Amino acid sequence: MNAPAASKAKSYVELRAQFLAAASRQQATLHHYPHPLKGLQGEDLFTDVAVLAQPGTRKWLVSVSGTHGVEGFYGSMCQTEYLDHLATRERDPKVGILMVHLINPWGTSWQRRVNEDNIDLNRNYLDFARPLPDNEAYEALHPLFTKECGTGAKRAESDAAWEAQVQAQGATALRSGLAAGQYKHPDGLHFGGFEPAWSHLTLRSIMEKFCGDCSDAISFDLHTGAGAYGHPMLMAIAEREYPGLADAERIYGAWIYKILTRPDQTTDTGISAAATGYTSQAMVDLMAGKRFTQLVIECGTYDGVQVGHLAVLDDHFLHLRGELSGQEFQRVKAAIVEFFYPSDDDWRELVWLRTRQIFDRALADLAAR
Repeated sequence: MNAPAASKAKSYVELRAQFLAAASRQQATLHHYPHPLKGLQGEDLFTDVAVLAQPGTRKWLVSVSGTHGVEGFYGSMCQTEYLDHLATRERDPKVGILMVHLINPWGTSWQRRVNEDNIDLNRNYLDFARPLPDNEAYEALHPLFTKECGTGAKRAESDAAWEAQVQAQGATALRSGLAAGQYKHPDGLHFGGFEPAWSHLTLRSIMEKFCGDCSDAISFDLHTGAGAYGHPMLMAIAEREYPGLADAERIYGAWIYKILTRPDQTTDTGISAAATGYTSQAMVDLMAGKRFTQLVIECGTYDGVQVGHLAVLDDHFLHLRGELSGQEFQRVKAAIVEFFYPSDDDWRELVWLRTRQIFDRALADLAAR
């Protein structure tokens, strides 16, 4: 297998340059949303939006990359490759393409899963005027993730206590409770925030601007890190049944994993079915009244409970200590990028192939409506 050409980028700067170049080759209209902070290399940060559509377009294929920043390496690769792929195929001019490139640009640049406020964006899409959810399961675990537990003997004790919980509760139940989101500890894991994040507000603005008056849309949120190595799961995640789920099942059949979230729900897919604040549910709510389907492509990498937990935890402690340069910084960043974006060329080719097939099938269905 040959890795896609766009898979070679090693930084936010390179990802952005490749995406903008591909969009320009296809004569897409570009829109830029500047982020208030700087990136790892001191660069300006943007969420970029590429639009391929005629005036008055009412049917859309939407893709969003970088919700979990470091996972944006995969998402950006596929968005860039798909722009060039579109030039090789017939496309119904009545169906528009909307690519939201790196909605969490700070997280991608700094090679973190979270955003600039340590927020997991997939826990941030809530109505903050209402009481925030409690997560007793996380409260019991939070003492393992404080700054004091990051080094030396305390880190060894924390790791041992985590392993004991894995053995006592089972990996699936433990991960589900941990990853369900928490709204009390800004220095903790899976923090959902106290207010809508910059990326949250920006995505809402983009969707209202381009899809506010649409009739039909199929949207994809692009992720990595859960599931079997090299297997892109296609998931429909929602709090409740909605009409777009029937379209998802009709279009994709056995490809679809349908997950209805609730506090006591678990799933063996590697994501938390107990989580609140998912991007997916926010998009469904935002597009109410339209023929809309929200899907997630989740590409499996390494053992998510062991390797992934340690990679995220090492990065978490690194930033709590403010240790943002040096040998340990480089080691931790290399490990978290490898977990979420394996350097294996076959993995990259396989996930791109499957993502392309999924996008192509959505385009064909939109054109047939």
